[in-house]
Amino acid sequence: MKKILSILLLAIVLVSTNQITLGQDTGVKREWGTITTAVPFLMIGPDARAGGMGDVGVATAPDGNSIYWNASKLAFVEKSFGLNVSYVPWLKGLVEDIGMGYVSGYGKIGDKQTVGASLRYFSLGNITFTNESGDDQGTYKPNEFAVDLAYSRKLGENFSAAVVGKFIYSNLTLGQDVGGIESRPGTGVAADISIYYNKPLRFSQGRRGLWALGVSINNIGNKISYTSSTEKDFIPTNLKVGTSFSLDLDDYNFIAINLDLNKLLVPTPPVYDTNDVLVEPYMDNDVSVVTGMLHSFYDAPFGEEMQEINISAGMEYWYDKQFALRGGYFYESPKKGNRQYFSLGAGLRYNVFGLDFSYLISTNPTNPLKNTLRFTLTYDLE
Repeated sequence: MKKILSILLLAIVLVSTNQITLGQDTGVKREWGTITTAVPFLMIGPDARAGGMGDVGVATAPDGNSIYWNASKLAFVEKSFGLNVSYVPWLKGLVEDIGMGYVSGYGKIGDKQTVGASLRYFSLGNITFTNESGDDQGTYKPNEFAVDLAYSRKLGENFSAAVVGKFIYSNLTLGQDVGGIESRPGTGVAADISIYYNKPLRFSQGRRGLWALGVSINNIGNKISYTSSTEKDFIPTNLKVGTSFSLDLDDYNFIAINLDLNKLLVPTPPVYDTNDVLVEPYMDNDVSVVTGMLHSFYDAPFGEEMQEINISAGMEYWYDKQFALRGGYFYESPKKGNRQYFSLGAGLRYNVFGLDFSYLISTNPTNPLKNTLRFTLTYDLE
């Protein structure tokens, strides 16, 4: 894979995660219709359990990967200590050497508190850079990573909250000159805040169930720049709301149905008329992070705002807490990225060890995410 201008690498990353789509013909001058951000790898679901259910995880049963989906769930984990290792061979439909590794762990402190940490590393494989004359400038391995530290606490018998701090590092251009401007790694700090509530349910014949609700705002942080210029890009701050209903069918069979809604809290690209005048109700997106989060709810027509909500739905079945089958569906508006896919997954548990895997089936034949696999190894200690 060759690049004359290393800045094209960033564009490829954005396109590969379907964060860039040309806007529809509205008769006016329009920039990109889809919201674009820096470091979109922060939006890639890292683990196979959630991946097998259409990337749903805000209110599902707590596990070691809750630090990504909703860290407040960590306060309700059943085991005392856990470690998870996941790998995603990303964009197999395009290239073979792009992938993301994810390691997460947690430890309980008493009955009410849990701490956790995670590391995600995204490698873009080998890329050969060339200058404007086509001369070889060397082969490099651009990469990005994020380190998370989480604290989760029960605030009641059925309610918890959490905060996550994270450091983000994105080295896409490895110091190459872009149009005569020296590039540099993008760095940033961000935070997640989340809450989680569950309510035990009892049914006839002694059957038990659980209803849960989760809300998480992820990646609240500074804008990122890859050059010394003042122009900076938003990171993917996003709001996730999820609910889950689970039921013990009998002593051996368990089923859960889950639903998530996700919306980027990043301004919608504005629309201008032929005289370069901003078209209402669109707003200027050159604003601060907090202002951008607020504007993201009303800086586009209502219909377009609704199209910016992604929907995930998934189901999980367990037999004797040892074998699991999963399925799910993810929907994103064709005008806002067009990621639409089914997913299947399975899981095994033996003593303190577990193995999960998932497979993505894209309903869009040109989607580079098709045939995506995810693998997760787990270790949980009482």
